Amino acid sequence: MSSLLAVRDLYKSFVEGGQEIHVLRGLDLDLEKGERLAIVGESGVGKSTLLHILGTLDRPTKGQILYLGEEIPTTDETALSHFRNQVIGFVFQFHYLLPDFSALENVMFPALIQGMEPGRARAEAERLLEMVGLKGRMSHRPGKLSGGEQQRVAVARSVVLQPKLILADEPTGSLDFRIGEEVQELLFRLNAENGAALVVATHNREFAAKIGKQVELKGGRLFPVGVAGR
Repeated sequence: MSSLLAVRDLYKSFVEGGQEIHVLRGLDLDLEKGERLAIVGESGVGKSTLLHILGTLDRPTKGQILYLGEEIPTTDETALSHFRNQVIGFVFQFHYLLPDFSALENVMFPALIQGMEPGRARAEAERLLEMVGLKGRMSHRPGKLSGGEQQRVAVARSVVLQPKLILADEPTGSLDFRIGEEVQELLFRLNAENGAALVVATHNREFAAKIGKQVELKGGRLFPVGVAGR
């Protein structure tokens, strides 16, 4: 059977100040259905860039990304947007909630954009907000929520369409220790209950160890953590 996601010979370069900067250099990755993976590495090595490429928010300079054995479309923007909405859920370090929308409306928004019937979208958003412990805060706008509450809304929003893959970029980086641990456990719960694969880019080695499988991004490629020759 095909991997959920397979990356082959991935390269990414940028031109900055007239100089070409190579971020990813022939990177390979296989991710199975329901798997949990931590990507660790020093700041600036390209962890966010890699997640953005895996999530089709950015495009590689060269290389292949396959979903269930089929290459992800990169030239058809409509097909790419549909793939992203159906398959991938994003959680970022900063929540990017819509400030004029309530918590409930923020979670409903991706479902409505996708064409889900409003009553069903509302019911699913309410279910998820209750799951993340915000049953009594659904009508509050982001400005009336704490940082941890805002991030929990963002996590609920990321899975309202029941994605097969959750990509989390430093999801606890802006939170204090206790709230960060709550968000960690929430991501693990969604991985277990929804069966979505979970990929987390983090500098937090303790968090990475809880995730289980770890790889380090170094020199533009991924290496299993703890393997000689890294």
